[in-house]
Amino acid sequence: MKNRERYIAQLNRMHSGKGFIAALDQSGGSTPKALSQYGVEESSYTNEEEMYTLVHEMRTRIIKSPAFDSKYILGAILFENTMDRKIDEQYTADYLWEKKNIVPFLKVDKGLADLANGVQLMKPISNLDELLTRAVERNVFGTKMRSVIKEANTIGIRQIVEQQFSVGLQIFEKGLIPIIEPEVDIYSADKEKCEEILKEEILKQLNALDKDVKVMLKLSIPTINDFYKELISDPRVVRVVALSGGYTREDANQKLSQNHGLIASFSRALSEGLFADQSNVEFNTILEHTIKEIYVASIT
Repeated sequence: MKNRERYIAQLNRMHSGKGFIAALDQSGGSTPKALSQYGVEESSYTNEEEMYTLVHEMRTRIIKSPAFDSKYILGAILFENTMDRKIDEQYTADYLWEKKNIVPFLKVDKGLADLANGVQLMKPISNLDELLTRAVERNVFGTKMRSVIKEANTIGIRQIVEQQFSVGLQIFEKGLIPIIEPEVDIYSADKEKCEEILKEEILKQLNALDKDVKVMLKLSIPTINDFYKELISDPRVVRVVALSGGYTREDANQKLSQNHGLIASFSRALSEGLFADQSNVEFNTILEHTIKEIYVASIT
């Protein structure tokens, strides 16, 4: 009963709460880069376990900061390794919800396949069922999985959306809310056309869902303001969130603020300016400023 009550509370918070989602889900391939941007060079660790310990310390510092507040932040996306680690003797997902009132999500994809038909599909997720079972045991609310669109190729974009929704249904049937993330490369020469095809394909998939199925969408900030308003208002969509996608935080916030109902789910733009050697006062001050800026852009 407790888990059902938690699920309903988290669903309501994600659907109607004010704020944004913090993406703290850098995985194996991107962890060294994330640590380097934080001021921790590869010479600081000698193996994967030490690397993951260091990145967990970085994420713990962010999560435990007074600036990381549910007044501004609705949810946080975790990497599998982070889900299995603890903060102050609690699994990370439990700490987020019970101590911070922030909804926990889990990145489940295993990276991108090679470019074909102008897109990069997700690689097969070989351990998906086991991973989802563990996520449910760890009191995770939802999941996230990323694909990338480079060109306005209808066949490729349809393949991406079909793959995302197919896996998304497996996730929903496990009792979790999937964040479907078909990212449009912001540097694509056909970005606007990609978005037109993408929206059409997403609407097809949404219209084919049973009315009780719920998903979330994570999309690149569109070229045309309010282009995704039909998706935002769709009854099967809990929330539509935006990735920063390579924009600077300033640019991402400015573009986001022109899209009503679209909220942030930023990763690099969230941690911009944070360094391991900063004092707690300096670290928390910078993080607070960043979070408030992203929050304002998300509720405008």
